[in-house]
Amino acid sequence: MVLPHLDAAYNFARYLTRNPDDAADVLQEASIRAFRFFGGFKGGSVRTWLLTIVRNTAYTWMASHRRGTVNASVEDYGIERPLEPFAVVPWERLPDDPETRLLLAEDQAALMDVIDRLSPEFREVLVLREIEELSYREIAEVTGAPVGTVMSRLARARRQVQSGWRRHVALEGGGR
Repeated sequence: MVLPHLDAAYNFARYLTRNPDDAADVLQEASIRAFRFFGGFKGGSVRTWLLTIVRNTAYTWMASHRRGTVNASVEDYGIERPLEPFAVVPWERLPDDPETRLLLAEDQAALMDVIDRLSPEFREVLVLREIEELSYREIAEVTGAPVGTVMSRLARARRQVQSGWRRHVALEGGGR
């Protein structure tokens, strides 16, 4: 029941930890917890249940492995560049033109950087909604926040991404 959702769990852990190796560690620990406590699963969405475990494990892991700083910046984690973006468009469906591919990859990296700089409470709701496509109710279950809070955080996250993207475009000289 859990295996089909491991990619989403890793993706979520990766966005929370901002580091692929840390995400793998978190996913391993979360998988052990999920296996250990599967008897307590009371039905509903396995995906939501697993992502809740991943979220809790990620924050616990970061607090113990990063001297308790969960709200630190990218630089505080020793990450020199934003995470490599996941392929939004399959490589084979991209234009054959190498310049266009390079520009798209640069835009993806810039967008990842903007998302990566969001505070954790905004980043997690944005990732769960826009990338993992969870409903507001499911996000509320994962985060433990009321649905209204989820909606408010998502709106603020979207505004911050929009603002960050505008700054990127302005720095790039008008964008593409």
